Amino acid sequence: MEVVIEPGGCRMNAADFRSSAESKIPELTVKSVLLGMALSALLAGANAYLGLFAGMTVSASIPAAVISMAVLRLFRSHTILENNLVQTSASSGEAIAAGVIFTMPALIMIGYWQQFDPWMVLSIATLGGFLGVLFTIPLRRALILPGELKFPEGVATAAVLRAGDKPGGGIWLIAAAALAGAVAKFGEVGAHLWSATVGGGFRAGRALFAAEFNLSPALVSVGYIVGLNIAVLVAAGGMFAWFIAIPIVSALGLAEVDPTATVTAAAGTIWSTQIRYIGVGAMVIGGLYALFSLRQTLTHGLLNGGKWSAQLAANVVRPRTDRDIPGKWVVIGAIAAILPVFLLYWKITGAAGPSLFMTVVMIVAAFLFSAVAAYMAGLVGSSNNPISGVTIATILFSALFLAAVLGREHPAGAASAILVGAVVCCAAAMGGDNLQDLKTGHLVGATPWKQQLVQFIGTAAGAMAAVPALDLLQRAYGFGPRTADHPRALQAPQATLMSSVADGVFRGDLPWPMIITGALIALIVIALDRILAAAGRSFRAPVLAVAVGIYLPLDLSLPILLGGLIAHLASGTATITQEPGGRRGILFASGLITGEALVGILVAIPIVIMGDVNILAVAEQPLGGAPGLAVLALIAAVLFAVGFLDAKKNQKPVQE
Repeated sequence: MEVVIEPGGCRMNAADFRSSAESKIPELTVKSVLLGMALSALLAGANAYLGLFAGMTVSASIPAAVISMAVLRLFRSHTILENNLVQTSASSGEAIAAGVIFTMPALIMIGYWQQFDPWMVLSIATLGGFLGVLFTIPLRRALILPGELKFPEGVATAAVLRAGDKPGGGIWLIAAAALAGAVAKFGEVGAHLWSATVGGGFRAGRALFAAEFNLSPALVSVGYIVGLNIAVLVAAGGMFAWFIAIPIVSALGLAEVDPTATVTAAAGTIWSTQIRYIGVGAMVIGGLYALFSLRQTLTHGLLNGGKWSAQLAANVVRPRTDRDIPGKWVVIGAIAAILPVFLLYWKITGAAGPSLFMTVVMIVAAFLFSAVAAYMAGLVGSSNNPISGVTIATILFSALFLAAVLGREHPAGAASAILVGAVVCCAAAMGGDNLQDLKTGHLVGATPWKQQLVQFIGTAAGAMAAVPALDLLQRAYGFGPRTADHPRALQAPQATLMSSVADGVFRGDLPWPMIITGALIALIVIALDRILAAAGRSFRAPVLAVAVGIYLPLDLSLPILLGGLIAHLASGTATITQEPGGRRGILFASGLITGEALVGILVAIPIVIMGDVNILAVAEQPLGGAPGLAVLALIAAVLFAVGFLDAKKNQKPVQE
């Protein structure tokens, strides 16, 4: 029997939790579609900034559901199914933004583009996102109906929707947190009142030791949302890179650094040119392992999809809550999306053969990895999906083949490999999001085909918002390592890695020893995770979380760990794998992320118009890190208090 938990610990059967299968409840209405499109665009822009800054995105379903409930209450009538369609569309914007920012900036970094081609980015994002939705429609019955997968974020969103009779506190909490996050971000990136990080380094002989801590409330909020288990693993990967790998490489003289550079700058150079490739090796093995471990599930999904199509062909009548988009339209839609992608590849390579290969690889990888992302959404949630890992594996394989076919001197060789990965990344992002939202709909009695339809609408709206946001952020801040010209450059960790892998294959200078080292580390972590699983431990060690930590700068990993610690302490649980400290804590953290991200985008507008990064500066020189540290400490204390009070309020005695 499938059981769900409402906030406060109330247990009920799933059959009682959703509306009647044949009840006629307003669902696909004009106001739900328009509001969903608006929130999709808003959250796509916010998550584009967060992903480029922090290398991670978080699910937008819960804040979107709360905002939807607050807005729709202004109308004379509204339903839970309308709210569900709004959050479905809105979360599509967040998901497609991840696919875009993880890959497309790489084309700027390798010099293929000087500025973004808006129509190319929009086409890749939209077509890739559509494929992700289409490829996972046949998996709905295999992954959702049996009830074996948790879909934690989908279940949580359903609980929020069911508790929507009193949404006022939630929307005001998000608004207050957004204001706090906005003020903190403006103080750093707009007014330049304080520096972005605090930290330093020292030498021990030839070995370099360095550490910095980013003063971003959004990073702390990311850690709060993903929880302590994942936050510990991300930080562990970062500490391995900066406290073990960098000192060893520097002590042995295996990397060239500027002798006049500071310890922190020299350590950053070693990480950028050598150590982050350990993360590449770990990501490739992690992505392939995810695919291998899900081989039976994928086979089952394909067989179940065949039965689904056969039943439709036989005109089997299903209840409203079990009707998907018809199979023939899934096939037609997939073909309609694949053909333009093939033409785009042909335009870039100038040759039909390699373009056909790229298209075949894209189709196979997009389907397989969309299914993997869908399964992982059920297992650990959308925020912890292995999207970047499977994309790295796709780009590496594509680059190796294209280098052999096109030659290493082909001007579009690296770009071609990245564009294969871009479609796959967008498809995988939407595959996970589609199944998570369909789980929410399953619990509240939604109509699957209507949710699938608004996934397409939300994808298009999110892509249209992500394209100008991407261009604006590139012009204002720049991407990649911080330089004198771009002192506040967004790190764009995934895009930086993907550009390095694709370009490195064609230049022939990939540091294979580092990649092999990362692969070996991944195998060790996988073995550790299997041991923990066999022992029945609640703490697990997903390899991709460790890999993310290796390729993230340490100043980003440490605040994420702080957020995980706050969530753990606020929840008052004995283990580090429990949910964070209450739904209101999640909403407050989501508000902090949204406020900081939107200010980052808004501040970029006058910077681009005036061509001056100091246009809004109040102080000639930042006042160091102390003011920012004080602001972050205050916000972190409020986040803890909100989560702690909500967790305490919702505590119920355990029933024997």
